[in-house]
Amino acid sequence: MKYALVNATVLDGTADMQPLHNAVVLVNGDRIEQVVGEHTKLPDLQDYEFVDIDGGYVLPGLINLHAHLAPSGKPPKPRKKPVDYTKMYALMTGNRAIRALAKSMVARFAQIELYSGVTTLRTAGGVLDFDAQIRDEIYAGKRKGPRILPANTAISVPGGHFAGSIATIAHDEDEARSQVRALADSGAQWVKLMVTGGVMDADKEGEPGVLRMPEEIVQAACDEAHRLGLKVEAHAESAAGVRVALEHGVDTVEHGAELDDELVSLFKSTGAAYINTISPSLPYALFDIEESHALPEAKVNGNIVMQGMIDCAKRCLEEGIPVGLGNDVGCPFVAHYDYWRELCYFHKFVGASTVQTLHTATLGNARIVGIDEYTGSIEAGKFADMIVVDSNPLEDLSVLRNVRMVFMQGRMVDRPRIKRYAATDALLDRYL
Repeated sequence: MKYALVNATVLDGTADMQPLHNAVVLVNGDRIEQVVGEHTKLPDLQDYEFVDIDGGYVLPGLINLHAHLAPSGKPPKPRKKPVDYTKMYALMTGNRAIRALAKSMVARFAQIELYSGVTTLRTAGGVLDFDAQIRDEIYAGKRKGPRILPANTAISVPGGHFAGSIATIAHDEDEARSQVRALADSGAQWVKLMVTGGVMDADKEGEPGVLRMPEEIVQAACDEAHRLGLKVEAHAESAAGVRVALEHGVDTVEHGAELDDELVSLFKSTGAAYINTISPSLPYALFDIEESHALPEAKVNGNIVMQGMIDCAKRCLEEGIPVGLGNDVGCPFVAHYDYWRELCYFHKFVGASTVQTLHTATLGNARIVGIDEYTGSIEAGKFADMIVVDSNPLEDLSVLRNVRMVFMQGRMVDRPRIKRYAATDALLDRYL
């Protein structure tokens, strides 16, 4: 299709973006052909289908750099002991019929991501190779969804974060290398390492990010991944975990912790990026236990992790270290339509400006994962990955909650409909 988006206000995703009013965006097939300002002569548009934006705002599709497509993100039920994720994973993969049902559910969540305005999504641990399969089916036009940069199943260690569920278990360096090769064969583009524990599996209060993965396993996995042309993302929720991840070659650190000067130096010398993910920690840290249904130690640890991420993001921004955004979607209270909240939290808690936040979630994120040559900004020659909202997100980022249109490589979804969790939304809206 050839579209002419008329009466548009364009925010192009660059670091110093300003609204371009009364603009026309020309889309030819899967690419942006031209962005025409109000004082520029229009080309012949007789072959284009006109799409009247009616003063709305056209901006790059959002890029979510930390997602788990398998879980729904629904609130947990009240419980007296932690969820057995290994048992849950075994049930999801137990036979062919259940696996087909589980894959269909994952694909549906991917479509919700697209309909909420996410046009590119990097996964960080999932069920079997579903993420790569769904990526390929989206590319083939068999499903609707965002561009997926899959990690498929993560790699953990005995007793490690999500070991035996969305993460395989590496007992030594040879197993880690073998699992990386298996991921490459399954179509993964990233390797996810569970370097530390997390809030949901901490042994006691005050230790949510205990170092779990031995340094030699991190090194072996990173070396093998890079040999095969894959990049590595590392779950690290403590300073010790961040240090091990950076010293042994990861490309991005997920979640993070408060940084000292040594860790800042490591970030700079390695060129690694930091991915901020406030969304999953906020309910643990800020909700009453009666609302979050969290165990008491999880509330304490959630607060530690949330503050560590905020401090880490602030220090990285001060030091010029690349910072990206993801929302760890699939965790409790983090729904597949709610990436926009992560932008609001980055603005509110980290103190980034609205321009800086929107740039981070679009072109900035694209640069971190090496796809900025073809997406992340409204620019001639790039893929037509765009969203339309009714008012200016630079004045209020929460307008991203309701997306009027989504374009994914030129394919338009007009007024996408999403089923939302009203009770969860009401709880989370208190922290915007």
